[in-house]
Amino acid sequence: MANAEATADTVAQQAGAADAALPVLAIEVAVGLAPGEVWHSTLRLPVGANVADALRAAGVLQRLGATQLDELHLSVWGRHCAPTTALRANDRVELTRGLRVDPKEARRLRYRRDGLRKPQRPGKAPKPAGP
Repeated sequence: MANAEATADTVAQQAGAADAALPVLAIEVAVGLAPGEVWHSTLRLPVGANVADALRAAGVLQRLGATQLDELHLSVWGRHCAPTTALRANDRVELTRGLRVDPKEARRLRYRRDGLRKPQRPGKAPKPAGP
């Protein structure tokens, strides 16, 4: 996502010459749209940037429609956050899909379907059934 990095640098340059002396934040944006489909963008944003600034600089708003964006969950390092949340150095902004099934319920369903399975130790043959 070279365009995202260029956009973020442009945002930093537009902050003005007085702000140019301020350090910049290294931010990663990760978007998970489907199983196995995750795209990352590494950004450099000015100090004081928030989550919405990172999404804008990464091009997420242009890449996703408003409808799809509303369906995703916004977080920083896996903790739910608001778009106005201030970013710190090396933060990771994440947009993820919601869970379709509660993990506990998924385990219960697998147990009902498969029963209790004990893992076999490597190199050990299963015991013969019956006497």
